[in-house]
Amino acid sequence: MLPPVASRFVAGESAATVLEHARKMNESDIGVICNRLGEHYHERAPADADAAAYERLVADIGGSDLRACISVKPSQLGLFVDEDVFRENLARVVAAAAAHDVFVWIDMEDHTTTDATLDAFEHHARERGGGVGVCLQANLRRTAGDLERLADCPGKVRLVKGAYDPPKDVAFREKSRVNEAYRTDVEFMFREFDGGIAIGSHDPAMLTLAADLHSKHGTPYEVQMLMGVREDAQRELAGACDVWQYAPYGEKWPAYFWRRVRERKENALFALRAIASG
Repeated sequence: MLPPVASRFVAGESAATVLEHARKMNESDIGVICNRLGEHYHERAPADADAAAYERLVADIGGSDLRACISVKPSQLGLFVDEDVFRENLARVVAAAAAHDVFVWIDMEDHTTTDATLDAFEHHARERGGGVGVCLQANLRRTAGDLERLADCPGKVRLVKGAYDPPKDVAFREKSRVNEAYRTDVEFMFREFDGGIAIGSHDPAMLTLAADLHSKHGTPYEVQMLMGVREDAQRELAGACDVWQYAPYGEKWPAYFWRRVRERKENALFALRAIASG
């Protein structure tokens, strides 16, 4: 069973638990992006199994009144096995989601996967006229060009600062330079996109920038934040804009949980207090 200390960041081990979490968050006007934990598969069997699990999940979401969708990782669906395996499994998931009117986010992983991820996203977005989204990372030097490519593409684009550690020839490494790139990219999106903008950030400055740009341009947008991180701010923002929470679930929670703990001092202190009180 999931220990209480990890339940702040992970919505349980089963699909039933993440759907119950979604129901609770919906009561606060927050939608939930359900992500089954699993990535970097190098054999086809687990990739196929996770694709099938997502097919069942979208059927459950489609049969409910929940404000929820899903997010998949390319390496989870077989990209490191073979690109064709990834494309086949993604097509299965997207088709099942479309049948149940459930949105599909495609996460972005390290910089070596960017081309395959964007190609797959654009294929499904243009073929279906939407229904899918993709994540772009502002720390990559190529992102400004990728945004230009996707400006007229149906679907959605989530912009994050970037959590991976790419080499300096492909990415900005200084925090100030990443922030500058994020601001420039956000301004471009509000100016050139008709909609489909997702601000994936916990940074108050970037959230304020998005609100200001929305007031200036009128472009629709949503805010996406992680489960367990600034949840008070998520509830406050839900009264002013469309807010979605990224909620992982599944048996592969230990690695994800410890990654969240290491990321921010506040998360580490929370974990230490929980362990000490237990």
